[in-house]
Amino acid sequence: MATNFWASTHYKELLDQVEVDVVHNLDKQRGITLDDFKLIKLHMTNYIARLAQNVKVRQRVVATAVTYMRRVYTRRSMTEYDPRLLAPSCLYLASKSEESTVQARLLVFYIKKIHSDEKYRCEIKDILEMEMKILEALNYYLIVFHPYHALPQLVHDAGMSDATQLIWGLVNDTYKMDLILVHPPHLIGLACIYVASVLKEKDNTAWFEDLRADMNVVKNIAMEILDFYDAHKMITDERVNAAMQKLTIRI
Repeated sequence: MATNFWASTHYKELLDQVEVDVVHNLDKQRGITLDDFKLIKLHMTNYIARLAQNVKVRQRVVATAVTYMRRVYTRRSMTEYDPRLLAPSCLYLASKSEESTVQARLLVFYIKKIHSDEKYRCEIKDILEMEMKILEALNYYLIVFHPYHALPQLVHDAGMSDATQLIWGLVNDTYKMDLILVHPPHLIGLACIYVASVLKEKDNTAWFEDLRADMNVVKNIAMEILDFYDAHKMITDERVNAAMQKLTIRI
């Protein structure tokens, strides 16, 4: 496993936002817009987190699963890879790659418990088959670097230990966006510390300058996070359901 982010496949596969914000033609034929695309990915991120709570895996497994899901959709359509099956299958694969293995039958059990909607129901063989399709879509590149590893030291060095819970929550929420596909994880972590510094009215300018990080990028990520929270207030179940309903349209 690559221990250096800059030598990893994760770094080599970082994308520009315009490359991430692409709705595949098969999905367009169903009437899925870019807004729908983002809503479905957000809904599936929350679904992965809910499943993970039930099967009791670490947040890092959730983060890796969400990264796999978001990566797959930069290469494959939702028409080909139904999100309702892809999401738990990504969690299954991530649990193995992060060495916190969850049995497929346990996922199937909790899926049935969580969702009465038949469209979410699946069997063990469905998860195992989708796992192989995910591996192919990812070109078998399973290494994902996250902001979590460096975060405790950065929070301590920034004198922000009293805001640890806030910063951790901000980092968790960044997986509701596509930031992990676009930016190096340490910059995402710094952006979360920057947001917390602003919210706590703590001047960390000198500390950030000493890091020699690209503050333009850090501030841009911070703005994306804050913009997401503003936009999130406008998301309703009706909007999510309408987007999900388009997946069932016959073409």
